Amino acid sequence: MTPDEFRRAGHALVEWIAAYREQLAAGTLPVQARVGPGDLIAALPAAAPEHGEPFAAVLADLERLIVPGITHWQHPRFFGYFPSGGSLTSVLGDMVSTGLGVIGLNWQASPALTELEQVTTDWLRDLLGLPAQFSGVLQDTASAASFVALVCARERATDYGAARAGLQGGGAPLVVYTSAQAHSSIEKAALLAGFGREHVRAIELDAEFRMQLPALEAAIRRDRAAGLLPCAVVATSGTTATTAMDPIAPIAAVAGREGLWLHVDGAMGGAAMLLPECRHLWAGIEAADSIVVNPHKWLTIAFDCSLYLVRDPQHLVRVMSTNPSYLQTPMDTQVRNYRDWGIPLGRRFRALKIWMTLRDQGAAAIRARLRRDLANARWLAAQVDATAPWRRVAPLVLQTLCVRHEPPGMDAAALDAHTRRWTQAINDSGAAYLTPAVVAGRWVTRVSIGSALTEATHVAELWEEMRRAAQASAAAG
Repeated sequence: MTPDEFRRAGHALVEWIAAYREQLAAGTLPVQARVGPGDLIAALPAAAPEHGEPFAAVLADLERLIVPGITHWQHPRFFGYFPSGGSLTSVLGDMVSTGLGVIGLNWQASPALTELEQVTTDWLRDLLGLPAQFSGVLQDTASAASFVALVCARERATDYGAARAGLQGGGAPLVVYTSAQAHSSIEKAALLAGFGREHVRAIELDAEFRMQLPALEAAIRRDRAAGLLPCAVVATSGTTATTAMDPIAPIAAVAGREGLWLHVDGAMGGAAMLLPECRHLWAGIEAADSIVVNPHKWLTIAFDCSLYLVRDPQHLVRVMSTNPSYLQTPMDTQVRNYRDWGIPLGRRFRALKIWMTLRDQGAAAIRARLRRDLANARWLAAQVDATAPWRRVAPLVLQTLCVRHEPPGMDAAALDAHTRRWTQAINDSGAAYLTPAVVAGRWVTRVSIGSALTEATHVAELWEEMRRAAQASAAAG
């Protein structure tokens, strides 16, 4: 494709994306994909094309084959999983990044890539109300950031043991502590970092699904008495199922007293800290050793874009540093080389998405949208609370509700089946998209509000659909 051909194809593609977003805003597409397993595989050729095709044919198949197989995360009636950033400004930022085709191996490989990332991560840090002592780097996802955090915790606890025999050196086994409601990526990170499943403690929860301080302290005491070495505690600001906020300040006090690394997974809930009125929810955050917040969730930045913040960047660099001769430059002592701030050697120009979005929207508009979503969640919570036999099964902390429809006379098994049945009926209808989850051993339905296109009318329509589907399920069940 020549630059002139690209120009024509690019105009056509931008027009197609704009028309697709207009369809979403109008609500004319079903939210859930309308295909079965293997449908797309059967529709595509078994072998790659031998000769090129006109780009118009590719666009036509994009509409005919791909769109029906998409669950539309940017749809105003998408209430599943978590809000997914996809602002059109950040889409343009992604396009510029890919169009430039630069790779950040070190500062010299692309000075603007490095310095814009440094500036925009500082912007985000300040918008979140965090102290200037934190330094940021962009990772792909919170999973990668949490993995890096636990590797850094391991290396601090072992005095950089990886440079010697590592975990095979015969020292006391290291232990990681986290909430029983922590994201699955925390356990995965601990396993990949070499701690072993036997040395990951899921700490019990209080009535609001937060980590219990007495249970954490008791687990640390037991492990020390058994000859184990407590290493790190991972607190969560916005748990996956309920968006519960672990009490950071008292956890930080325990971590400081016991010499543990404190990592805070704020992948979802951290975005709320753009609002000063929400910052009490992670009071004590300044004592954390590392924090992750995902702009690609509630802050409208297109996936993938995860902000990892550390209080001691020199420790991070020492743990992650690699310095082959072909990457050494005369400027290395004067600049950041982000290859030493994470796992990958090279990096995309992700900062463009943040830079362009903040310049286009401004922080005030993003705060207004967050407040809109919180208000819509409070409205829906009030409807549930006022309507029997509906019940909220967890406190409303941010924008996610956990609800159950509980007709009289149903035992636990029947109620679980009913919950999953009416939730799936809504998804199958295409009217909205919800995700069920297990909370306190029972199935609930999560309603996660936060799509950029979701307004109060869409939440009201969802409530009507929930009541209709639940009534139909109860009658059939």
